[in-house]
Amino acid sequence: MSMDLDVFVRNSTVLDHEVYQLWLKGHTGFDAVRMRVEGGVLMRCEASGEVLYSDTMDQFRTFQMCERFLHCPTTMAHQLLFQITSEHQSMLIERYYEFDYTFAREVLGKKLSKGTKKDLDDISTKTGITLKSCRRQFDNFKRVFKTVEELKGPLVENIQRHFLLSDNLARDYAAVVFFAHMRFDTGKKKLQHLSYQDFAICAWHLINYWTVGAVDSMMEDIDVELEKEFLQELKDVKILVTEKDMLEQHKNLVCAALRGKITVMNEMEANFKNLSRALIHISSKLTHSKDVRDFFYDLVEKFIEPCRSDRWTVGDLRLFLTHYTNAAHCIGAFRSQHIWDRYMGVIKSCIVKLYHD
Repeated sequence: MSMDLDVFVRNSTVLDHEVYQLWLKGHTGFDAVRMRVEGGVLMRCEASGEVLYSDTMDQFRTFQMCERFLHCPTTMAHQLLFQITSEHQSMLIERYYEFDYTFAREVLGKKLSKGTKKDLDDISTKTGITLKSCRRQFDNFKRVFKTVEELKGPLVENIQRHFLLSDNLARDYAAVVFFAHMRFDTGKKKLQHLSYQDFAICAWHLINYWTVGAVDSMMEDIDVELEKEFLQELKDVKILVTEKDMLEQHKNLVCAALRGKITVMNEMEANFKNLSRALIHISSKLTHSKDVRDFFYDLVEKFIEPCRSDRWTVGDLRLFLTHYTNAAHCIGAFRSQHIWDRYMGVIKSCIVKLYHD
């Protein structure tokens, strides 16, 4: 009985970037061949269909054999199975860990467990991303999360050290890790219009200013734990709304600073007390882990939606939040300026980012 075999003998491993992308997207070898033909590769390379098929299947086998090294990227440079240049090693790792923002949005804030993995069929259908690609991206999230969640040191640096990712991609993963740890609820209907990028930018403000790492870069859980002492001290800012005289003084200072500068002066003046109470109420809920999960929902429901219904512009918001923050420094009886600035700096950045007018 005779058998035909295609044999490729190489000194160094040849990697086709286009085929690698097709493999990462979860396409079958046969689909990849068809897509390459439709893309005109036969005309460009003057190759036969049989050669193209053999080349594609060989590439797919190479990627599958490389995958175990990609699960632990630091082993890639020391493996002896493939002769791959350092430049191509970096390309393989970076592209393997890249993810679709639409996929990340669907799992953001959810527990990276078997329960969520069971939902990948639905996510695949909703996003149009192949199930195989969804599984790869989910497993990557879970792998990175488990590796760095409890490590000392800055979150991005830990991700880069263990997974050899670029700075931008490591930052994207840091946002995913932070949301998975904090379990922020991003699934409510009022939050559905917000993108992964909206939440990721907010995550970075939270990490840089509210976490333990914002104070001490050598402490454990540096970038995934909100600093407890800061959260406790936030209770002192309640005086801005619980003391009637202080609330009225705050309002008068803000109104005087904004008169003639914003398009919604009358609406702001009429609604100032409600808006101020909303911002202060959110700060008081941060001490309770269950309430922290509703942080983004509270921002949208209690502050952003009322402003949107009154047709505030982003420019109006920026000016209001800037003067609202600064005016507190002019209130003699208010003694928590440093904590106030640390809190409102993040609140302002998040609200401006989440506000889609």
